[in-house]
Amino acid sequence: MADPTVGELFKANVVTHDDLNALVDAVLDGRMGDRAELGEGYTLDLAAALKANAFATAVLRDKTSATSARRSAARTAILLARAQKA
Repeated sequence: MADPTVGELFKANVVTHDDLNALVDAVLDGRMGDRAELGEGYTLDLAAALKANAFATAVLRDKTSATSARRSAARTAILLARAQKA
């Protein structure tokens, strides 16, 4: 599988619900500097994943966005992002 999305890794059970929730929490806490370790040698650049998704970037920048909207936007951006094999 060459450069799968995080969503594809999630479907293949390489990324768990807990992993995905931890990534979303990292985004909401502003911890996006390092590459996130996923599983089976895959990594994800959280900052690049969010930057690549214009909608998520807009929602996360809007301080009036509800926490649930911010969480959903971050989750969607992460699931659509391409993971890299380390």
